[in-house]
Amino acid sequence: MKQLFKTSRLRVREAKETDIDFIMSQESHIDNCSFVFQESYEIHVKQMESKQLGLWMIEKIKNEAPVGFMLVNIDKDSEVMELRRIAISEKRDGFGEEIIKGLMGYAFDAIGMNRFWLDVFTDNIRGIALYKKLGMVYEGTLRESHKDQNGYRSQMVFSLLKREYLLEKRG
Repeated sequence: MKQLFKTSRLRVREAKETDIDFIMSQESHIDNCSFVFQESYEIHVKQMESKQLGLWMIEKIKNEAPVGFMLVNIDKDSEVMELRRIAISEKRDGFGEEIIKGLMGYAFDAIGMNRFWLDVFTDNIRGIALYKKLGMVYEGTLRESHKDQNGYRSQMVFSLLKREYLLEKRG
């Protein structure tokens, strides 16, 4: 499968059907299930076939061991990339920060996006702290935008524009 980008320790490649079991295990893992949506096998196959969505695996360069996955939506006409979902299996090793920095570089430098954005549940404290640390701008809260078994949940929207990314990169 095609490698999309790499960082110092990680590489990102297109997912293949044999990766779906790992992806689904990460979606349902106790550390992730409150923060990422769980999809069926068939939905993941459709995501891999989509021209606009990217279902991507995150692996260690050293031994190709999977450490996570992400789902992105790329709107080429508007030059916007949305990070829809990310799950990292090995917590507290800095992989999340490393891969999101790499994803921003890929979005802005490699494929010419103007805007990178995501939403995050308001109780995902670690995610929110990371997005702020990476210089993303808080745009607002989608109040009670999702309902699950625990009731209504709100989502915060964060974004980064290419010009902000370039300023941060130079600074």
